[in-house]
Amino acid sequence: MHFTPQHASGRVIKTARLESPAVPVEPQVGELAPLFALPDADMEMFDLASVLGSHHVVLYFYPRDNTPGCIRQAIDFSDHDADFEQEKCIVVGVSPDDCLTHADFRDQHGLSVELLSDEEGEACRLYGVWQSAMVNGAMKRSVRRSTFIISSDGVLRHVMHDINPRGHAAEVFQLIKQLNSRNPNANRQEHGRHA
Repeated sequence: MHFTPQHASGRVIKTARLESPAVPVEPQVGELAPLFALPDADMEMFDLASVLGSHHVVLYFYPRDNTPGCIRQAIDFSDHDADFEQEKCIVVGVSPDDCLTHADFRDQHGLSVELLSDEEGEACRLYGVWQSAMVNGAMKRSVRRSTFIISSDGVLRHVMHDINPRGHAAEVFQLIKQLNSRNPNANRQEHGRHA
């Protein structure tokens, strides 16, 4: 319920609008994953809804291209690309960097993961990963390093924050394998179609 504060005289009191960027709303395990469409490193649109139904999605948010932790994380995910593909899973990285920066990052490190540009923070807000911190007396916003595992039916199965990039891709791959082992019929049906 919203009400407008008033003075005893009946005049409306002007108050500052309250915003809480430090406490973003975050989707929870078991909920449907928020849908979005963002440009990739080649400036082509990636629409999350278009891959769900046929693939699981590992959606990871990271602060910036070409920082040590982000390089390690992207290379590790790329090194496991064939493993994820075998499990019918797509790995997607999202940061506020622009498409050209993503293209340079991808090419410089030989990355195969899909890198999406979220310059306006649309997906970051949907997934509650924007964080605010005081840096040198000024409030700065950045992306909280987070990973969301979305099953092919569009449901969030795992949510991880403040992860350590070292070994993270292998940990996520094990979770995808467990997800597939809980639903072996999906793989059998898929194999049956191609047999």
